[in-house]
Amino acid sequence: MIRNNLHKYSVSAMCEVLQISRSTYYYEAKQRDHQEEELTQLIVQVFKASHNIYGQRKIKVELQKLGWQVSRRRISRIMKEQGLLSKYTIAQFKPSKSTVNESETVNVLNRRFN
Repeated sequence: MIRNNLHKYSVSAMCEVLQISRSTYYYEAKQRDHQEEELTQLIVQVFKASHNIYGQRKIKVELQKLGWQVSRRRISRIMKEQGLLSKYTIAQFKPSKSTVNESETVNVLNRRFN
């Protein structure tokens, strides 16, 4: 809230109204920047370890295994900022083994519906 209203009010005035110390605000702001850098490094590391294949969903799963709770949108934004684009494979055509126009069920009626 303080960060959103910096253009209107001073930090000290907002901290006084919210009854928190200014040092708490600045400490939290510093912690966030540090966490953002660490998270960015982790995302890049997981992405490179997957040979540039993992997208935001799989990176989220890997980060959960490491104990990080991060949204997919945040991961996507960081990947976009870092220029990370996942390679993905297009589903290949898999021909079926059955022959054409022959069903596996037997045609008992043979179009005699009477």
